Amino acid sequence: MPLYTNPAEVQKIKVACRAAAAVLRDLCQKALPSVTTADLDALAAELMKKYGCRSGSLGYPPHNRGAKNYPGQICISVNDEIVHGIGSPKRVLKEGDIVSLDVVVEKDGYYGDNARTVAVGSIDSRCANLLKATEEALTLGIQQAVPGNHIGDIGYAVESHVEAAGFSVIRNMVGHAIGRSMHEFPQVPNFGTPGRGELLKAGMVLAIEPMVNMGGEESYFDVDGWTLKTQDRLPSAHFENTIIITGKGPQILTV
Repeated sequence: MPLYTNPAEVQKIKVACRAAAAVLRDLCQKALPSVTTADLDALAAELMKKYGCRSGSLGYPPHNRGAKNYPGQICISVNDEIVHGIGSPKRVLKEGDIVSLDVVVEKDGYYGDNARTVAVGSIDSRCANLLKATEEALTLGIQQAVPGNHIGDIGYAVESHVEAAGFSVIRNMVGHAIGRSMHEFPQVPNFGTPGRGELLKAGMVLAIEPMVNMGGEESYFDVDGWTLKTQDRLPSAHFENTIIITGKGPQILTV
């Protein structure tokens, strides 16, 4: 469980997170009707070069047998795709879609990670409520990231809000600590029991990321071995920020 308390090291993490946030911000503005997900992936490569960082996703080793290393600069998941969607020239965004953009970058040996689900044009009220509830759950989860709390407090805050809104959280994908590596210990589930799990301490850097389904939590991997989709084909949303726990509480770094 790495603790990042050295000011120089913390500053490098902050710089990486600001770069990740800048890439994501610019990408969200380009998620428009008639744009392909391959267009967005190519733009991500340009933006990473502009902001002096590289993709943390490109070439990442697979977790499913038979899959290839991840081929995209970022993860782009549309509608019923939960996470880890791969950009394609055949996937054209259209009015009413929702698209999740997950950007993780490395800069000077440190990582920053963030994600947003955005509307493509006008979306129906049910999808709008899904996005709203997921983003609110992220905020509530982050608020629990204080010294003396536990990982379970974060997950409980997320899950409680999501279920009260009539939606469900994903259980087979979780958030994670981050810093010198993209995935560090501990994991940060979007469900849990208050007071259970790893004790939260100042210096922990966490990527908190609610992944929320409109319908049930059941999911499956597409034939590419990466794209996780909802079993009931209903939409899913994904919001994520990287934070550092301080003695004064959580500080969002991906801004």
